[in-house]
Amino acid sequence: MLGARIREAAWGYGFVSVPLAVFGLFFLYPFGYAFYISFFHWGILGKQAGGGGMFNYAKVIHDPIFHTALKNVLEYTVGVVPLTMALGLALALVINQKIRGREFFRSAFYFPSIASSVAITTIALYIFNANGLLNHIIGSRTPWFQNASTATWAIVGLNSWTSAGTAMLFYLAALQSIPTDVYEAAAVDNTGAWRTFWRITFPLLRPAHFFILVVFGIGALKIFDQQFIVSAGQGGPNYSTYTAVLYIYREAFTQFDFGVAAAAGVILFLVIFAFTVVQWLTIGRQEAA
Repeated sequence: MLGARIREAAWGYGFVSVPLAVFGLFFLYPFGYAFYISFFHWGILGKQAGGGGMFNYAKVIHDPIFHTALKNVLEYTVGVVPLTMALGLALALVINQKIRGREFFRSAFYFPSIASSVAITTIALYIFNANGLLNHIIGSRTPWFQNASTATWAIVGLNSWTSAGTAMLFYLAALQSIPTDVYEAAAVDNTGAWRTFWRITFPLLRPAHFFILVVFGIGALKIFDQQFIVSAGQGGPNYSTYTAVLYIYREAFTQFDFGVAAAAGVILFLVIFAFTVVQWLTIGRQEAA
């Protein structure tokens, strides 16, 4: 009996050993190494004299550019996550109905989510140009990505559209898990469609709300590629598209100050961790209960 349990445990550990090894090699080790070098003046040739201890953290915390980068990603997160969730839920409600061509629309709505963000952003540079398609339609001459007051919100609109398909799939799975008898009871009570949505569907989607909020929120706080492309890696205009990951990138690969970049990465990790904990305390813990 004991031998069978040992063999069963050995098989179990054997199956999970490879994923754990990959996780440790590509996540735990890089994070631990970044945390280590964040306490040193670390240049392109390795550890250098001076600037040890908490110097890198003090430099990042007192850097106004990093403050601006954090403010930008927080504004971006507040804008893009609710909009993406709303669009994803609306699309899920549409394709959850028994309509002709439902499979086609499901694929069409999801396609932007799997397309290359670099390709989509490059196309968007022409669409959002002062002489682009969007301005031609609305009769404007606004250079959306070159204007400090509109650059972030243009990216919010772009990423909400590209990410809504993924949110749609999560919501669709949650919608299809709702028992049909609750809707039958609502129909017996002559409950209208709008009231049924707010009183039944929306509350029962609470686990999906929490999951999407956390996953998309973490992704938004780590945003990099769109801002990098539209600003040619500069974070302009006037630092309006400067993000925390772009700050880390520029410190590491432009200034070659890997210690400061690592310290900024650790601080960003703490911000993301705090964001996740807040969401768990406000929404997730209620679901677990």
